[in-house]
This record gives sequence, C-alpha cells and structure tokens, in this order.
Amino acid sequence: MSLSKICLNYCYRLTLITLAVTLAGCSLNPFSKDESPRAMTPVATSSQSSGSASSLEPSQSTMAAQSTYGEPVLTPINEPVPLAEGHPNEYVVKVGDTLWDIAATFLKDPWFWPEIWYVNPEIENPHLIYPGDVLGLVYIDGQPRITAVRGSAYRLSPQARVTPLSQAVNTIPYEAVAAFLTSGVILEKDQADSLPYLLETRGEHLVAAAGNEIYVRGLADDTPGARFNVIHIGDPLRDPDDNRLIGYQGLLVGEGALRRNGDPATVALTDTVREAIKGDRLLPESIDVPLNFFPRSPSMLVDGRIISVVGGVTQIGQYQVVVINRGANNGLSVGDVLSVFQTGEIVKDRIKGGKVKLPDEEAGTVMIFKTYDRISYGLVMEATEVIHVLDAVRNPLG
Repeated sequence: MSLSKICLNYCYRLTLITLAVTLAGCSLNPFSKDESPRAMTPVATSSQSSGSASSLEPSQSTMAAQSTYGEPVLTPINEPVPLAEGHPNEYVVKVGDTLWDIAATFLKDPWFWPEIWYVNPEIENPHLIYPGDVLGLVYIDGQPRITAVRGSAYRLSPQARVTPLSQAVNTIPYEAVAAFLTSGVILEKDQADSLPYLLETRGEHLVAAAGNEIYVRGLADDTPGARFNVIHIGDPLRDPDDNRLIGYQGLLVGEGALRRNGDPATVALTDTVREAIKGDRLLPESIDVPLNFFPRSPSMLVDGRIISVVGGVTQIGQYQVVVINRGANNGLSVGDVLSVFQTGEIVKDRIKGGKVKLPDEEAGTVMIFKTYDRISYGLVMEATEVIHVLDAVRNPLG
C-alpha cells in the first residue's frame, strides 16, 4: 500500500474517533444528569428598564426563583416522554413560531420539552432557536431527543455573535402579553403602599388629564424625561382560600413624563384614559417580561386558583392573561406550566337527598411568565373548556 493511502486511511480513522468523542461529549444537555450544569445565555426581554427600579418589580427573595439565566433543576423522568401523534422527524423553524408551538409539534405534553432538548455546544447560544433552524428527532440510548440538525444563517454567518436576541424564537407570543404590559397591573399590598403617589394637581384642577401637570411624592432621582404609568388603586384582591388581602386591581389612568426632580416632583401627563386623582400611584412605563425560557412542570406541588383576568372578561380563553394566587413563595417560577380545572358545581341529590360537589374537570393549560412573592401572571396556552375566575390551577397531569 502506498504511503499516501496509508496516510489517508489514518486520517479517516482519526476523524471517526474524533466524531465519536464529540458525540460522547454531547451530554452537555442541561436537563440531563450532569453534575455541573452550564449557565444559560441571558434571555431577551420585551423591553429594557429605564430609570429606577419599581417597587412592583420582584423582591430580592423572588429574583433567584424566577431567574431565566440559571437552568431549571428537574426530576428525571423514568419513562420515555410521550410524543405527539403524527410528529415529524424534522421541523424547519419559521418566523412567527413560538417554542410552545414547536414543542407541541413534537410532544404530546409541551412542558416536557426541557427533558428532551439536546443542545449542540458548537452552536452560538445553543439554548436559543432561530427561524431557519432545522430541528430533528433522534434517539439516544433509546430515549427521544430533539436537537438542532442544522443552524440557520443567523448562526452560520460571521455576524452570528451580534445577532439580536429578539430574532430568537420566543416561548410565548409577545402580542399575547401586551395587555399585561399596558393595563394588567396587580399591586401587592406592600408594593402599593410604597409606590410614588399623586399629591396634588397643578393649577385650579380637582382632577387632571392629558396636558395637565401633577405633583408627585416618592419619586427617586430619575432623569427628566423618564416616563411613568399612572395607576388608580382599584378593588381589593383577596385570596379565596383564606380571605387574606393579597393586593389591589391596578386601573390604568394614563402616561406621563418627569418634568422636574424634587420632593414633590413635577410630572406632565401626556395621555390619559381616565381622570387622575389624588392618591393615584406611579409605575415606570417599562415592565420587563422574559420571552425566552423553557416550559416545564413545577418542581414543587402547586394548588392555587385564578383570582383575576386581565381585561375583566368572565369567560377566559386561549392567550388571555390571568392572575394566580400563588407566587415565588410557593415555589412558582417563570416557565412553570399548570393545568386548569373547572371547579365542580354543587348539585342536589334528588335520590338520597343532600348536596354533592361534582369533580373538578381539566379545562386548559396556563404558563407562568411573571412572578412576585404571592401572585403570578400566567398565559392561557390551551383552553379545552371555558375557564373562569376561581378555577383551580395545579401541577399538570401529563
């Protein structure tokens, strides 16, 4: 055999060995049993915070529970994750897809996605998925895994390192939480008490509207021009389980911009949907909502209720935002998926007499996208039946 053929044969074997070692090292899946999971890439948020932090933002004790930088600690499942009927072997990610939609394409229960997502350590931001990526269903040690078979131009081009995270596929559609960002505020009691408040209107006005100026106490040294939402304290919210006061409905009054610092400070109202009155509270205009995270089943047992719905409707459907009477203090974090159960009616037993409570029936799925100490915001991902306020939310049955 010639020297050139010997060298070629050696190189071929060396390539196969290198490939085998690379595949063996792919147990970097953050949801496998690795002892030292790697840190995730920072997620994109709907907006960047401006000015000082709002007291509506999570407390320090809540931050660790809902951080989207760390990887979730999950209990390994003993049985294969059930796949969706008619699932594809490959899927090309399209503009407008969400991670939930993609997970539902492959899986019967989309919240098992973290259990089978198999990251490619050679791809920039391996936890993020971009339009044009080709995802493939493979089997490793007899278990189904989904991995990026081929990356999109976002990852292969020289500009991949500076590609905005906003081009990545979001877990939930931004449009679906837009109502929360503008008018879906629920104020926890302690938070409401500590927010800046409208002290007085400028001029001979009992109430204020767009074009008027107001005097505000409690503002930090924000830069003039910083924008705020003016919120009216609405009806109290009580926990239906123990009648404990949780907080208040926040009714959007309008928007304003800081004209002059001080105590009191001067804020000019630029747009209003109702009259601003003394005692109304101010929030920074920007409330960050993480849009890139993994759906998953909660790591703790959760048993709560829907206590409010953004928009005030009585019958709740897909992509509506609901408020849950459980929060980070109860182990909830961003990405947790809960099943909704219609509360069983109490009916009269005409045969034996007395009253009987009918069983709670599963009615849909909610994904948590924002948590505070005692409450959480969730997005209805699926609604198989009409959902109502006071319906129960519990760990998914899948």
